[in-house]
Amino acid sequence: MLAAAGPLPERPRVLDAGCGPGRSTLLLAEEADARVTAVDLHQPFLDDLAAEVARRGLGGQVTVVNASMDRLPFADGGFDVIWAEGSVYTVGFDVALRAWRRLLAPGGMLVITEIEWTAPDPAPAARAYWDAVYPLRTHAANVEAARAAGYRVAAHWPLPESDWWDEYYTPLTQRIARADLRRPGMPQALAELKAEIAMRREHGGAYTYAAYLLRPHHPASPTTENGSTVTTWTTRPETPEDVPAIRDVLLAAFPTPEEAGIVDALRADPEAWIDGLSLVTTAPDGAVVGQALLTRCHVDGEPALALAPCAVLPAVQRSGAGTAAIRAALDAAGAGGENLVLVLGHPAYYPRFGFAPASGFGIRAPFEVPDEAMMALALDESRPVPTGTIRYSAAFGV
Repeated sequence: MLAAAGPLPERPRVLDAGCGPGRSTLLLAEEADARVTAVDLHQPFLDDLAAEVARRGLGGQVTVVNASMDRLPFADGGFDVIWAEGSVYTVGFDVALRAWRRLLAPGGMLVITEIEWTAPDPAPAARAYWDAVYPLRTHAANVEAARAAGYRVAAHWPLPESDWWDEYYTPLTQRIARADLRRPGMPQALAELKAEIAMRREHGGAYTYAAYLLRPHHPASPTTENGSTVTTWTTRPETPEDVPAIRDVLLAAFPTPEEAGIVDALRADPEAWIDGLSLVTTAPDGAVVGQALLTRCHVDGEPALALAPCAVLPAVQRSGAGTAAIRAALDAAGAGGENLVLVLGHPAYYPRFGFAPASGFGIRAPFEVPDEAMMALALDESRPVPTGTIRYSAAFGV
């Protein structure tokens, strides 16, 4: 997940929320050269972690703090990364997202794991168990919750089955066998653990842990970028009532009606058009001022998305209206399970969204084009992307 996040600041400031005995804390300090603040409520964990930090000579990098994850005593904007691996269930996904957002510095990210349904219709026994213990949602519902809390999903990675058994349940089973049943509460605790293990063994295909890499949107008052005002815009999916206004935007933004005609043709192509992936930017009065469109294309037969066209009214150019529409479109694509996005555009503009030359992915255009202008983005870098030649919808005329 750190690799998917891209380059980190030098000596990043990391909060390990619910650090437990500090396995992630130590890796973050040693592998990412991070300054880690490790938080937990169980003091014996923190004592053991502090001793290990001293043994490894990491005292200058790791600070341990006894605090609750939903009431963290830190200043706003103090962390480049918040890491919460296998811990967020203690306060809840939604609570954590709301409580932690203020702690992230501009450009910061939240890496968090959450249990979620993978089966569309889980068995009644599995549903009843988790409804009583920790109600689960689907990936799509978790994405919506993250967006509602002010984040965009930059990556999503279901954890492998080996993490459940090799790293957790098998060692736990061995500890259960050695537990002292005379200790107060131990029989009840063991019964709950055995029920959890049995549930995973019988219904493990219905749910999994998944890691999310989330980046916050930072709505704010207008700022300046390259000398121009940048406004926080509202975005939403296109509706049928928006079609004339979108055509007006395209006709105003481009010197010929060709792009407007392409969009009309794409809407009429059921193999290219995907409901929910035409995003519009609206002004405070609700008027449509921009659009970003993603439609189906293929790379040697494998599905991908083409980002084109993107347009805003000339009066709001360089104000962030186009950026807002593109980010919303990419978020919607990720929430819908899409991964590979392709764009032919200005190489100084699209890298801000994570696009890089498509040639680096082994992908090429079906026509001659400067290498730096044909770009690709993997919305989830843990998933493989196809290689080969792009095949666009016939609406593009290429």
